[in-house]
Amino acid sequence: MSGKTDIKERLRGLLSPVIALCVYAGITPMGITLFGVFLSLVGGWVVGMGRLGTGAVILIISGLSDAIDGSLARSQGKSTTLGAFIDSTGDRVSELVYFIGLVFYFMGKTPVHNLMIFFSMVALAGSFLTSYARARAEGLGLDCSVGVLERPERVALLVFGLVFGGIVLEVVIVVIAVLSVLTFIQRVKHVWNLTAPGENGGDC
Repeated sequence: MSGKTDIKERLRGLLSPVIALCVYAGITPMGITLFGVFLSLVGGWVVGMGRLGTGAVILIISGLSDAIDGSLARSQGKSTTLGAFIDSTGDRVSELVYFIGLVFYFMGKTPVHNLMIFFSMVALAGSFLTSYARARAEGLGLDCSVGVLERPERVALLVFGLVFGGIVLEVVIVVIAVLSVLTFIQRVKHVWNLTAPGENGGDC
């Protein structure tokens, strides 16, 4: 995990001038978060219309917004429970609309690309299950930042696929689908190993 931490720290360093500008302009972390969510909605619609390259650019910008809002909140001392909740929820919305956009994109193919529609839906389900497993585990007081494919990697792969399109995009979607499900399984196994096998569970 140290490698991922180093990358995050370098990214924060690169974004420092932007964060300083936001502070000077009086832009709030919540404003950045909501702007990123709005961009994601536009990006998902654009992808559904078949403009994959534009969708990739918008996804990059919305991803940077997601990186900026947290750093901005910390620099202003405005980290709040509500802000963290909206930020995490916005991340889920972003993935949802992009994968829905991909479903519509493949539905518009002639003939309809049913296999890729299926894998897009599996990728969406896997992404949500992966995020839910971590959130639920951490809600129970357990660390669950494990797995081969977390959200930053999913976003990076999706950007790559959207930029190149065609068979590259199809391979990327299959990879995201498979690795997201694998990550979910890894997190379930991780929580299982951390807890007593005979422990009574609560309601799901």
